[in-house]
Amino acid sequence: MKIIPPSFEILDDLDRQSLAVRIEACGRICYKSEDKITESSAEPFIEKIIRHGHNSVTEMAVLTLRVTAPDEAVINGFLAVIPRYLLIDRTGGLDLLITGSVRGFRELYLFHPDVPMVQAISAYLAGRHPLFYVDLTPAGGWPRQGRGFEMAKVPLAEVEQLPGELLARHRHVAVKFIVNRAVTHEIVRHRPCSYLQESQRYCRYSESKFDNQVTFIRPLFFEEGSPEFRLWEEAMRETEKLYLQLLETTTPQAARTVLPNSCKTELIAYANLSEWRHIFRLRTSAAAEPSMREVMIPLLKEFGKRYPAVFAGL
Repeated sequence: MKIIPPSFEILDDLDRQSLAVRIEACGRICYKSEDKITESSAEPFIEKIIRHGHNSVTEMAVLTLRVTAPDEAVINGFLAVIPRYLLIDRTGGLDLLITGSVRGFRELYLFHPDVPMVQAISAYLAGRHPLFYVDLTPAGGWPRQGRGFEMAKVPLAEVEQLPGELLARHRHVAVKFIVNRAVTHEIVRHRPCSYLQESQRYCRYSESKFDNQVTFIRPLFFEEGSPEFRLWEEAMRETEKLYLQLLETTTPQAARTVLPNSCKTELIAYANLSEWRHIFRLRTSAAAEPSMREVMIPLLKEFGKRYPAVFAGL
């Protein structure tokens, strides 16, 4: 067995990648199949997850639009459908700032294809990102951008310059945690966020890519070498033995039933700065679970360096 400390990584590199590359990189964490990523693997990966309805994976890429509507009635008609998963702000006159995930924009069209602004947004995005709309293309093709609409994708560099709460609402940041499952059980309770997690149902830890062993997160509760730590270590070693023995005659989803909370897992949490601020308020407090504080306190310091105005006072 292997014992490692908990850790986190702010996924800055993904911010510089295309939406498709980003979605694949995050999606493969579930199966720990990152070794299958190639220069041409993103498109077939995304086509497959869309075909199979794995919609949560398409939440891992977010984009921001600046939309000018032709009149107030069109805006009212759009807002009346209460678009799910989208963040919408009026920025003056007939101008809107709209941020959402690929899933959010896809489902906007799936559920409200007859709303004029939805049609205009979907046609615009289908033109820029056809991969995400192949299965949604109308029989007669996408119409030209609706008369009176002005639309533009807002680059991330411009999103970073938004003032105050607009920045907090529209800037999304992904963090990969390597922690035990007790910690992830608590993290995934937060909404609205998007999550993808290493799956014990599909990962077979007896394979060579896992070094033929189970990995556990070092518990902060016990000093290494203490009687308590040795007792914990003995329990993990016995658990691993039973798990590997079960894999000889059954599947990972069956064998995982003996695995404890101490198991290492990888989790990507993706949320806007406003939600991260809420998470930090809860998870860095004195009342928070110690293993959660172990990663959240240093993570808050990193967020504070990047966005001091948003996280001031925490």
